[in-house]
Formats: sequence, C-alpha cells, structure tokens
Amino acid sequence: MLISPVSVSGVTMHGLSHLQTGSTLEALTQATIILILAVAIVISNLIVVATYLNFKGPHEVINYYLLSLAVADLLCGLFIVSVSVYPAFYGEWVYPDVVCRMVGYLEVTLWSISVYTFMWISVDRYLAVRKPLRYETIQTKTRNGRCQCWMAFTWISAAMLCCPPLLGYNKANYSKETNICMLEWGNMAAYSATLAILVLGPSVISIVYNYGYIFTMMRKVRSGAPIHDKEYATALAENLANPSHVMSFALVFSFWISWAPFIGLRLYELIAGEAIDNPLLHFAAVWIGILNSFWKIIIMTSMSQQFRLLVRLLFLTICCKTKGRLQAELIGLDPDD
Repeated sequence: MLISPVSVSGVTMHGLSHLQTGSTLEALTQATIILILAVAIVISNLIVVATYLNFKGPHEVINYYLLSLAVADLLCGLFIVSVSVYPAFYGEWVYPDVVCRMVGYLEVTLWSISVYTFMWISVDRYLAVRKPLRYETIQTKTRNGRCQCWMAFTWISAAMLCCPPLLGYNKANYSKETNICMLEWGNMAAYSATLAILVLGPSVISIVYNYGYIFTMMRKVRSGAPIHDKEYATALAENLANPSHVMSFALVFSFWISWAPFIGLRLYELIAGEAIDNPLLHFAAVWIGILNSFWKIIIMTSMSQQFRLLVRLLFLTICCKTKGRLQAELIGLDPDD
C-alpha cells in the first residue's frame, strides 16, 4: 500500500499544530497562575506593611518581625514573581542575563531573611514565656530599637552571605519547568553546604527548641501543675494567653509546609543522582513554596484581633479620615487581645 507524501506531510503538520496548541495553552495557564500569585502577594503584603507603618502607637516586639517578613514577601512579589510572568508565557528568558542572576540572588537572600526572622520570632516568644515578669517590663522603646537593629543585622548578613552569585562565582539559569531563574549551586558545593548550615542550622534548632518549650509550658499550665511562685504563675498564665504565640507558630509551620515539597524533591534528586522528568511536579513544588508569601496575611487576620483592628484603622484612615480617634483607642489596646 502506497502512502502519498502529501498525506504524510498533512498528518505531520496536524500533529505539530496540535502539540504547539497544547504547549501554548499550558504556557498561558502557568503564566496566568503566576500573574495571579504576583497580584495577590503584592497587594496582601502592601496591606501588611501599610498597616504597621500607619499605626503610631506602641507596638509589640513581634510586630517589627512581622513587618520585616512582609517587606521580604513584597520584594519577592515585585522582583521575582512579577518578573516571571512574561517569560512563562513565551517559554524562555526574555530579559538580560544580569536580571536572571539578580532574581536568583534575591530568591536565596529573601528566603534566608525569612528563615532568620522566624528564628528571632521564636526567640522573642521563648523569652516572653521563659521570663514573663521581666519581659513585660522591657517592652520599651529601647527594646524595640534593639529589635530593629537585629532586623537590620539580619538583612545585611543575609545579603552578604548570598552575594557570591553577584560576583560571578556561579551563574543563574532559567528553568523552563518552573518558569523561574534559579542559581546553579553544583559548581560551588562547599559554599552551598556552608550557606545551608549557617542559615538552617541555628534557625531550625532555635525554632524547634523554643516552640517545644512554649507548648510544654502551655500544657503544664493547662494541666494545673503546681508552680510555687504565684506571681510568676500569674504572669506566665497571662502571657501564654497571648494569641501571638500560636499565631507565630502557625506562620512558621505554614512556611515549612509550603516549602516541604520543593525541599523534598531536591533532596530526592540529590540522593538518587538523577532528575525527575516531570515538569508539572517541579512547577508545583516551586510555586507552592512561593505561595507562602500570601498565606501570612490570612493567618494574621484570622488569629490576631490586634492585627484586624490595625487593618480596620488603616482603611478607616484612608476612607473616613477618622485616624485621630481610632489611634487614641488603639494606643490603649491590650497587646494580649
């Protein structure tokens, strides 16, 4: 049986057209998902940043850490997620190579800042529970200023630890599977291991120990275990009633749960010595992790009455110009609420 070249060519062209249409639809879908994430991350973290900056009354120490997290997530939305929309649609990097390297650098730096900030939050919550009597007396401008210094140190140290990509020691490649620029760490194994130890080592140890202690004390107080110092017991019970303990743990937990698929996937590929040929899996693992930058405002709104009141103040200030009266009300707000 003879098959004419015309029929073969027609089938081939039809197949190529079908593949091209499917590829275009997939690219459009992924670009749309990234665009939605970019808008959600930028708007939500702008609200958080504006909320804390708008309030001129006394802040809890934890609010400065939450502000730092929001700034890091805002930069992620503006300079990482937003920049990835256009290349995701075309399936290739359309900007200069230096932009790709900068995106890769920002990814690692902002991720490190978030991890360090969660460590400081856990330390602050630990001190509030470990020394409830002293902690209440040092909630002053001096302590807040010290907290701001620690956050400045965190940003500067993270920026310096992650700076080798900017100096050209390793390069960044655009991943068509994940539609994002990522640094190549294979040619800097020693540096990569050192960076991981410096960032994850103290942070994970502190978070696990501090929240372990906090929940142990919560269980001890709820069980009615005797505490000989009544003044300490009263201060401890009042401090543990502060919802910021559970809220901060929820923020930490959601961060690690969001990044668990990506970390697990990379560890499996490293141990197995081969990459998993599943573009959708890689895309989902990366962007589920980045989605963590949006979850924070949901957790804070649902678990913190103080944050809800501060958001209300922000919008009433913008819309109704009643800032003075509300500021006076909120300055007397009990931080345990």
